[in-house]
Amino acid sequence: TAQTLEASADLFPPRDAYRFRFTTQPETVPYDPTAGQNPPYGASLNYYLKSVPKGDVNLVIQDAAGKTVRTLTGPKQAGLNRIWWDLRFTQTKQMRLRTSPEYAPEITVGPEGWRPHSGERRIAVLAPPETYTVKLTVDGQEYSQKLNVLKDPHSNGTESDIQTQTKLVTSLSVELNGTVDAVNQIESLRAQLASLKTELGSNENAAAIRSSADQLNSKLIEIEDNLFQMKATGRGQDGVRWSPKLSEKIGYLADEVSSSDFQPTTQQVAVHDELKEQSATYRQRLNLLVEKEVAAFNALLRQRNVPNVISNTP
Repeated sequence: TAQTLEASADLFPPRDAYRFRFTTQPETVPYDPTAGQNPPYGASLNYYLKSVPKGDVNLVIQDAAGKTVRTLTGPKQAGLNRIWWDLRFTQTKQMRLRTSPEYAPEITVGPEGWRPHSGERRIAVLAPPETYTVKLTVDGQEYSQKLNVLKDPHSNGTESDIQTQTKLVTSLSVELNGTVDAVNQIESLRAQLASLKTELGSNENAAAIRSSADQLNSKLIEIEDNLFQMKATGRGQDGVRWSPKLSEKIGYLADEVSSSDFQPTTQQVAVHDELKEQSATYRQRLNLLVEKEVAAFNALLRQRNVPNVISNTP
């Protein structure tokens, strides 16, 4: 419209988006040259920019309660722009491993100083049916529109089922983030201990520090070994060679719970409660270790005029 063209920016009302799950026909012709191509899955968000803005173009998705569930950075060409929201909430945090897998010292970290966990399962909650708010921010100016996410009309699950499922998967996301935070903190500490030992070398005057560092590293591993499969290398067969640990179990349960539009089973809820309790226990053990053992180790370093290790996750 003329009003849109005169404005510096404008966010157009988005079409309703259906919350589909991907399905595969039991019998299909592979590589059919007559097959059409579907548009990207999710909600199409379209906006107008009169000119190229100075800063980034951000689109924030908020649920009916006003909580931000996803933030997107869109293109910023002058004229019409489009970005697709895949109807997924923000993905859970990523593990950043700073040490080699157990029994595989040849696998090292990348140039960033860390490596991913080959068996990691991250969770991104599929948006339940409700009305969301889309907010476009351009050079400090905000524009908003409502977006309706609708239930798949072919699904036998009710909206109540989906809401119950979403609540459990969201809780699993919180537990997984807490577990990943613990792993990242431990990995940071262990990497610092390894670097410290390398710097100290075989200096006889540093024997007490090296011994204390080894003891602290062993205590950290005792906790970490429960949080993820430390033997995983990503070379294949990890899943059959090594048993899953807490983070893998949480991710697996989230996948199973969200594989349909039905509410979780009684057994799935019970397993969730058990994993949640385990996560809290291991994180409490880590907090106590940091408060006592890491603090005592840093006190030893100060006595020898050696820089302390940092317990906060970078």
